[in-house]
Amino acid sequence: MQLTVDISMYPLHDNYKDPIRWLIKRLDSYPSVERVTNSLSTQVTGDYDAVMQMLSVEMKAAYEQFGTAVFVCKFLQGEFDLRRRT
Repeated sequence: MQLTVDISMYPLHDNYKDPIRWLIKRLDSYPSVERVTNSLSTQVTGDYDAVMQMLSVEMKAAYEQFGTAVFVCKFLQGEFDLRRRT
């Protein structure tokens, strides 16, 4: 089963851009998961288990590295064409 997730990370400290860039770079290390980022959020799509495992690992790593942050995620069952413009 395929899964698409829209993720927003809100680090709760003044230097908020560095943790976001750090997370995006780490998401790129998963070759089986496609990622697109815009000014509002990051979307990832891939196999359900691979995406959920990635989110589990990387959200935990972000908390350990940077402390408090809010993650807002929206989940859509299925594969969504992240490159498609409407």
